[in-house]
Amino acid sequence: MASHRKSRAAGSRVAGIRTPGLATAALTSVALLSQTANAAPSDDRPSLEEVEKKVDDLYRQAESATEKYNAAKEKTAKQRKQVDTLLDDVAKRTQKLNDAREELGSYAAAQYRTGAAAPTTATFLLADSPQDYFDQTQLMGRLTSTQKSAVDDYFAEQTATMEKRQEATDSLETLTESRDDLRTAKSTVQKKLADARDLLSELTAEEKARLAAIEKKKQEEAERKAAELARQQAEEQQRQEDEAAAAAAAAQEQESGTSGATGSTGTSTGTSTDPAADSSYASKAEKALAFARAQIGKPYVWGATGPDSYDCSGLTQAAWNAAAISLPRTTYDQVNAGTTVSLSSAQPGDLVFFYDDVTHVGIYIGNGMMIHAPKPGAYVREESVYYDGESSIHSVVRPA
Repeated sequence: MASHRKSRAAGSRVAGIRTPGLATAALTSVALLSQTANAAPSDDRPSLEEVEKKVDDLYRQAESATEKYNAAKEKTAKQRKQVDTLLDDVAKRTQKLNDAREELGSYAAAQYRTGAAAPTTATFLLADSPQDYFDQTQLMGRLTSTQKSAVDDYFAEQTATMEKRQEATDSLETLTESRDDLRTAKSTVQKKLADARDLLSELTAEEKARLAAIEKKKQEEAERKAAELARQQAEEQQRQEDEAAAAAAAAQEQESGTSGATGSTGTSTGTSTDPAADSSYASKAEKALAFARAQIGKPYVWGATGPDSYDCSGLTQAAWNAAAISLPRTTYDQVNAGTTVSLSSAQPGDLVFFYDDVTHVGIYIGNGMMIHAPKPGAYVREESVYYDGESSIHSVVRPA
């Protein structure tokens, strides 16, 4: 009798062993799943280079916010002083106004006692707003010149006091806005720094070591470029000295050739630089650099101006203050506090500014190097002006 069992599909199983086609497909699926499982975490995780760029960007944004904080803090301090001055002035004017009112009251009382004036006169003099009565000619005629002068003084003081009160009110509103800006800038700095710390904390020990290696490579390249700049500056200085020596020799030769007939001509060397001015600047710069070097090793702290810690513009301000040169507080203002020169012409003491938004500054010490307070978590140190690449250099300013 024929069997009713369905026949197996050809090649599906032979003696309990899968066919090669299915086995290969199964192994391929397992391999793909394994690769997908291994690749999934890395797809969501940024590369080390991306982390480095993100951290650098966060530090730069924090430094930008720091300069805004410094500007808001400086503005707030000035406005607080202005408001205090205005409030003191209003208090003094108010006292004068009260004295003038008492004087008018004494006149009115005296007139009332002697009958020299009608009761309406007393009412007029003691009123808070007697201007309407002044328009009455007969009443004005009753006032002596002394009394009229006292009334005029009263109204003048009243008007001035009201104006000062309004000025103080407006200044208080501006002060409130500045304080809001200060809080916003402070919050922004703290947020950027916290984000940077979080990114760095997620790195493994191996990644941190690789990141340090990347930073070291960048530092070596920056030092190489600094050495190249130093070589170019030395060559330029030698060229200028040779030209000056040649000009001096030519002038001396000309003078000796004509002195027999005309005497000494007093011809100058014709050099373009003023030795006295250069000497004066070098002397001041030496004091600024001595101060800056003494701060090496102190921590960067945003908003700090010393003596135990500094941010970038706080350090340059303090350094030049040691040379009796007053610089503004922020990088935005310091970049305009002097004469702009080329990087190839930079001299020790010059200020080197960085980035398009002018949010970082260091003080040049020569040979392509500077002293600066780099960023949060770092310390005041000597470093190449190319520490963040040549494109990051904004300008060089000679402050004195």
